[in-house]
Amino acid sequence: DIGTKKDLVLYRLQTARADLKSAGILLEAEEYKGANNRAYYAIFHAINAIHAVSGKAYKRHKDAIANFNKDYVKTEIFPREIGRQIGESEEIRHASDYDDFYITSREESERQVQVAEQFIELAERISTILNLDYCGLDFMFDKDGSPIFNEINANAFFEFPIKSSASA
Repeated sequence: DIGTKKDLVLYRLQTARADLKSAGILLEAEEYKGANNRAYYAIFHAINAIHAVSGKAYKRHKDAIANFNKDYVKTEIFPREIGRQIGESEEIRHASDYDDFYITSREESERQVQVAEQFIELAERISTILNLDYCGLDFMFDKDGSPIFNEINANAFFEFPIKSSASA
């Protein structure tokens, strides 16, 4: 046994932050495909940090994302918009890495980095609740549809599945 669950969560968040920093450097160097790759991996490592909170681990990207969506997005612990943004980030990363003639733009890469930063911040906040079995997350959305995190509620009177109070 190398460390605690908390150590693993913090390590994965640190890795996500390092990937995000690399994405920013690549963006400024106008290496947009590389920025898309690092932004996606920042999100992926933050997803794995969230999984580690509940003691889960996945080696394959599709398993980590599918189970994140099942456990956290479908149950509306994370807003559905996050799930959509993660899927889009994965598609853009895949195209940037594997499509020979994929053309990306600064704007697309900036959005990828922004989504990664927002998701990591959210994952970091949630990781602070390591001692809770469950919680409620309150979100708002700005005019562009990006989530704004408000608070965490540790409430023993939840009924499952938890539904978002956001209007559709």
